[in-house]
Amino acid sequence: MKNIFDASNSIEANLIKNILEREGVVAYISGEYLQGGMGELPAMGMVHIMVENEDQQQAEKIIRDWEQGVYSI
Repeated sequence: MKNIFDASNSIEANLIKNILEREGVVAYISGEYLQGGMGELPAMGMVHIMVENEDQQQAEKIIRDWEQGVYSI
């Protein structure tokens, strides 16, 4: 498994995961529930999008397209 995106929060992670899966890439969220364990402190850099090694290039392209506004919510 490869980490292809570090999300700022679980909402962004689920958004990316849904876009990837809509394009046929199975994605997993790692660290989604760690944010709640931090209490009042902002927890950054803990939520990651993971994909299988063979899907890495396709997933990275999809994320680049999303960052450039190709995908709408």
